[in-house]
Amino acid sequence: MHAVTTLETARAELYAASFPLELGSADQARRERTATIHQVDDYVLPRYRSLDAPLLVVVGGSTGAGKSTLVNALVGHPVTRAGAIRPTTRQPILLHHPSEEEWFATQRVLPGLKRVKGRRAQPDERIRATEAGDTPDPKAIGSVILLAEDRVPQGVALLDAPDIDSVSDDNRALASQLLAAADLWLFVTTANRYADAIPWRLLVDAASRDITVGVVLDRVPAEASQEISTHLRSMLSAEGLADSPLFVVEEASLDAQGMLPASTVAPIHDWLTEIAQTSSGRADLARKTLNGAVRHLADRIKVIGDAELDQVNAAQRLHEDVVTAYQDAAVEIEGATKDGTLLRGEVLARWQDFVGTGEFFRSLETTIGRLRDRIGSFFTGKPAPVETVEEAIETGLHAVIVSAAARAAEVSEQRWKSESAGRALIGTEDLATVSPGFSEKVAEEVRLWQGDLLELIHQEGEGKRMTARMASFGVNGVAVALMIVVFASTAGLTGLEIGIAGGSAIVGQKLLEAIFGEDAVRRLAKTAREQLNGRVDRLLSEESSRFTRRLDDVRSEAEVKQLIQAGRELTALSQGAAPKSTSAPLKENDGQA
Repeated sequence: MHAVTTLETARAELYAASFPLELGSADQARRERTATIHQVDDYVLPRYRSLDAPLLVVVGGSTGAGKSTLVNALVGHPVTRAGAIRPTTRQPILLHHPSEEEWFATQRVLPGLKRVKGRRAQPDERIRATEAGDTPDPKAIGSVILLAEDRVPQGVALLDAPDIDSVSDDNRALASQLLAAADLWLFVTTANRYADAIPWRLLVDAASRDITVGVVLDRVPAEASQEISTHLRSMLSAEGLADSPLFVVEEASLDAQGMLPASTVAPIHDWLTEIAQTSSGRADLARKTLNGAVRHLADRIKVIGDAELDQVNAAQRLHEDVVTAYQDAAVEIEGATKDGTLLRGEVLARWQDFVGTGEFFRSLETTIGRLRDRIGSFFTGKPAPVETVEEAIETGLHAVIVSAAARAAEVSEQRWKSESAGRALIGTEDLATVSPGFSEKVAEEVRLWQGDLLELIHQEGEGKRMTARMASFGVNGVAVALMIVVFASTAGLTGLEIGIAGGSAIVGQKLLEAIFGEDAVRRLAKTAREQLNGRVDRLLSEESSRFTRRLDDVRSEAEVKQLIQAGRELTALSQGAAPKSTSAPLKENDGQA
């Protein structure tokens, strides 16, 4: 796989990464993902594709460090706004040699920023801008201002970035993005602030990525120049930046246009000119920065991948909490529908009314032939309507299902609220009971199940002889008997609980055996229970989805592993040879993963 393809794969995986759950690692991972995508788009891919492009030198530093004044001095006249009101640099200004505009006028680098062609600022414009609070041109917001300058050496471009510690969140984010897009840094600090934590955090990061950094120590009192510069050099050396050139700019009076004397920045201009002199030297520097950037990308992808695995694991826990709660509900419902629980109370009373109460049981004979005769003669009388039994069963079964589902919802919500991610997913909703309309859905499913049983009875009794037998007491009566058998069976008919509800189940079983035979009844009961369980499972699955669908945005473990694998391939890429040509994709020995 070519290096560019490897990078494009990694970018696609980064775009797919998501952190919908509010975990401790999520905020940092979101920031890392955004920053990493920016670096791939803004610097790594463009640089791989065009190693011969001019080097991008980003001028960065703390608030009030004098970056804009320094840039103005390097080109010999005011081009950027410098003032006492902060923040000043609200749009980055990119200064390039006039012959190299083509490299920056397109979206080759920093594709997320629009291009605005700038012009030199006049002194009165700078003064008015400062007095007005440095209000930017609205069309320049979210853009980079391009300005051609003869004083910028061919082969490099200067980008004046916002303050790294700006009071504006957007400015700080943009400053970080621009620094990540740099081939090298010109880092500006002052005699008063060179030891601040924020600049050093960035400098240490630069050292870890092999970025070439030129450090400008600005506004140094002449009498303290030696002492301060010596201390700063020791700090740079301790952090792996011993090779970074240090430029000391002593305090000096500004002229009428707010310009430093040209002599104060001459060493910096000479250093940039020397870097820009040869294409091979620029390419060597770019390769060094590029390899460091790719290595850093791989490290960041590992952090992002680990954070996504946290998401996967948390989602699995939350999903399992719900699945377990609703599985327990299914077990509860199944138990209540086969251990005789439903054959008590109203169902028992209506069934006994239907089959003739105690007188019928006293005359009950166990031989199937005689029972068939007794049943036939019994139903010539006026028993209670079968609909009352059906209604009692429907009511009892409905109550069992709704009650179990409500407990599952309550348990699921309690478990989710015990974790920050679950609490955030629930928000202000009340999920501790069944959803609106669930009761009606249960009633409909129970009626449909009763219809399933009628269909079973019709299919089993298609023969004329069986039809004649069923005529004595009706299809609905047979279906009710089948329900009674199902509700009293622990393992088909073989586990019939003798004596439940005064022998009601025995009556139902014997009645069915008289019509269909023992094997057929066993098969009917098994099918009826499977159909009931299927409808209950679908009801509970739909109900539990109120919770589980909130986890849909969490990627699968397999998807996250693709991101982690992309990071490994970037590590291999950073350890291989850097690109030697920009006219074609890398060859196998030019950084292939």
